[in-house]
Amino acid sequence: MNAERDLSPLTPGVVRALTDKLYEKRKVAALEIEKLVREFVAQNNTSQIKHVIQILSQEFALSQHPHSRKGGLIGLAACSIALGKDSGLYLKELIEPVLTCFNDADSRLRYYACEALYNIVKVARGSVLPHFNVLFDGLSKLAADPDPNVKSGSELLDRLLKDIVTESNQFDLVGFIPLLRERIYSNNQYARQFIISWILVLESVPDINLLDYLPEILDGLFQILGDNSKEIRKMCEVALGEFLKEIKKNPSSVKFAEMANILVIHCQAADDLIQLTAMCWMREFIQLAGRVMLPYSSGILTAVLPCLSYDDRKKSILEVANVCNQSLMKLVIPEDDEMDEAKPSVTIPAEPTSEDPAVYLPHHPINCVSCFLPPGSLDASGDSSNSGVFTVTSCERIQVTLNLDGIVQVLDYHLSDTAIGMMTRIAVLKWLYHLYIKTPRKMFRHTDSLFPILLRTLSDESDEVILKDLELLAEIASSPAGQTEEAHGPSDGSDVRPGPVELHVPARAGQLSSSSTKGLECSPSTPTMNSYFYKFMINLLKRFSSERKLLETRGAFIIRQLCLLLNAENIFHSMADILLREEDLKFASTMVHTLNTILLTSSELFQLRNQLKDLKTPESRNLFCCLYRSWCHNPVTTVSLCFLTQNYKHAYDLIQKFGDLEVTVDFLTEVDKLVQLIECPIFTYLRLQLLDVKNNPYLIKALYGLLMLLPQSSAFQLLSHRLQCVPNPELMQTTDNTKPSTSFKRTAASNIDYTELLQHFEKVQNKHLEARHQRAGRAEQLDRRVVL
Repeated sequence: MNAERDLSPLTPGVVRALTDKLYEKRKVAALEIEKLVREFVAQNNTSQIKHVIQILSQEFALSQHPHSRKGGLIGLAACSIALGKDSGLYLKELIEPVLTCFNDADSRLRYYACEALYNIVKVARGSVLPHFNVLFDGLSKLAADPDPNVKSGSELLDRLLKDIVTESNQFDLVGFIPLLRERIYSNNQYARQFIISWILVLESVPDINLLDYLPEILDGLFQILGDNSKEIRKMCEVALGEFLKEIKKNPSSVKFAEMANILVIHCQAADDLIQLTAMCWMREFIQLAGRVMLPYSSGILTAVLPCLSYDDRKKSILEVANVCNQSLMKLVIPEDDEMDEAKPSVTIPAEPTSEDPAVYLPHHPINCVSCFLPPGSLDASGDSSNSGVFTVTSCERIQVTLNLDGIVQVLDYHLSDTAIGMMTRIAVLKWLYHLYIKTPRKMFRHTDSLFPILLRTLSDESDEVILKDLELLAEIASSPAGQTEEAHGPSDGSDVRPGPVELHVPARAGQLSSSSTKGLECSPSTPTMNSYFYKFMINLLKRFSSERKLLETRGAFIIRQLCLLLNAENIFHSMADILLREEDLKFASTMVHTLNTILLTSSELFQLRNQLKDLKTPESRNLFCCLYRSWCHNPVTTVSLCFLTQNYKHAYDLIQKFGDLEVTVDFLTEVDKLVQLIECPIFTYLRLQLLDVKNNPYLIKALYGLLMLLPQSSAFQLLSHRLQCVPNPELMQTTDNTKPSTSFKRTAASNIDYTELLQHFEKVQNKHLEARHQRAGRAEQLDRRVVL
């Protein structure tokens, strides 16, 4: 550096001044360099210009001596000023040494580097754009500089660069995106603020379509949205809001599929602002893209379903999540039930996707993919009345397929999770019901795996959950699609009877109750019972048997609702048939008592009671015989069934047999309840028949038989008073004997073998007696062991 020839054309005086510690002397040297370079420009002496820049760069700006580095920086700025519009030819040589000084340990030197680069960029203007990435990279580091002066200088340079980008139409966005994608994950607040400010600028430039590259930076934006700084969060909200406005304006150019999984992840964020914003984006995506989002349903449901149980503290998220859930449900259409190998009728424009749609389960980390669905793309029709819906514009199309495996997996997980909220469980059941309505053939492939959890859900604490569960089970049991599948039934080892149950399906007059159908569309299924119906009845009774508390608290409620949802005759017929072979006689007796109480008292069974009361048809007589054989597990209920069907002589015969039975407190309690029932409106016709003593002698004998069974109690007094009201037959004779009697006289049921029924009753009661003796023997042995 001391040899003049080494640093020529710089004079020794200029060299000494450049390395001086005083800024004013370095500034004088810079003016001399500017003058010298202007002369070379006038002479078009490019070699000398390059030589001067090389000397300033290598011998000064990159020197080990701090004052030399300062002189080199101001000298390079002077060269740029002298070059003017020609500085673009030497920008690489001018910029690189300055950017190297951005990393200097001396804050004053970093400030001078900012100043020098500002002058270089100000002169070159649009010519610096080919070097934008290196400039942006250097500025992003200075944005987080601890020195306020350096930060201030970098902000001036940043504004200048933004002005240049805004004015130019030659910005290389493709080359810039990889750097932006990398820098957007910075955790430094100032760096994040710098990144967001640039995104806002680029988004505002009409000639720059940043929306095409939104999938590259969307995840980073949501990361920044969780920053601790309110100012940065607000800036990020604004940026995301601008992107969403652009998406709504131009949905046809949006890569929805590439951003779906990103939204799924952030819809599960712990930060409320991130979750709400992501959920709002998801709502718009579903409504704008329509069925394009359907392949990501499993992930969307994983994110949305838990939000449906939020309380008022997260009401905003709850409301948006509910819209997402409803909108997504509408995307499933009957055409999705086409077989996989069949050519679908709905298509969408082909669109590249970044990743396959994933099933995210809550117990895994958010970014852990537990199961992948095949990439699909579906038509974005959604609701044809929605003018903002994404429409098909491309002539290149791909097939639509709906893979239910992932969706069912997520629904099954949330229904099995005991910690999940009530509204989430209801939403899951609505989804399953909807899928069985829209895609029954495909859904029946999952029925065997879903059946056990649906049965367990009957023990839920919420009545509303049980109602939705029953609606779903009823749909499974009655759907015609259940007949087309080779149903293996729930894999629980239940024994199915060798022959099919004869199920009678009269025209169903009743529809689902208003409380049951609220929020759900009515099933289009015909009231025929499929192969799952009988399995459902078997497993329901097994559930009652293993969980007696469920039978006591919800048994009547469940059976009554099923009688509304399905055909009541089929339910009673099948349950009676199953109970006929029940080995647990105590449970059989309890279950028969429950069914009998429902039959006699529930308004839902009015039609069935009328059918049994007259026994006018072969179907009603067949049903009576079926019920009777199972009702024999409980003597008192058997008598009440005979009263209901007006088989008074047989009722009297049964009561005569009661003398051979073991009369217990429970037995007398049931007789007491039967007396109370006789006084209810259900048996009004029976009480009126007491007026016709001549034609109903066995009715009176049967009631006297009950009276003789009862001890002196309130029920005894009640029945005694009723029988005292029976008139004298002679007083009831009328003068006009030509008129037919209005009393009931059975002739239609003469083909029923009552002797065989009575023998069956005795046989069943003998089994019960033997079972009680065995239980008593086991209890006595247990007591002896305790004593020993």
